[in-house]
Amino acid sequence: MSDWITIILLVVIGLALIYVELLFVPGTTIVGVVGFLLTCVGVYLTYENHGSTAGNYVLVGSFAVSAIAIYFSFKSKAWERYSLKGSNNTKVNDGYSEGLALEMAGVAISDLKPIGKAEFGEKTYEVTSPGFYIESGSKIKIIHLVGNRITVDLLNNN
Repeated sequence: MSDWITIILLVVIGLALIYVELLFVPGTTIVGVVGFLLTCVGVYLTYENHGSTAGNYVLVGSFAVSAIAIYFSFKSKAWERYSLKGSNNTKVNDGYSEGLALEMAGVAISDLKPIGKAEFGEKTYEVTSPGFYIESGSKIKIIHLVGNRITVDLLNNN
């Protein structure tokens, strides 16, 4: 009788540790591996001490209990607290070039070789020249504006 208690405890504790791994400490795998090993030892001891018929019953019972637990956990929506509810609909640099317009004047605050920084109003932006060098401090204007890509030229260049 005591060997049945040992087998039942091994299987129940093993299955409980597997569920703890799934629900409370995901990613560590140590708890899940220990639970799996305990369940396997319980099933092995059943085969060893009580024969293949009892071993098959314990093995199938372990799978059945696992399947039923998984079924009811999905049915009760227990997994919803682990899933993301919201979605992120923003984009990188969304609204970056708001307030800018073609022909808007500004000042290069770094050398543009051909990429650098420029100031328009109170804000600093990363800008591109059409392929040539523009010195820091030069007056510039926006000649092309698409999304967050800002192309500038010297203000007195036509």
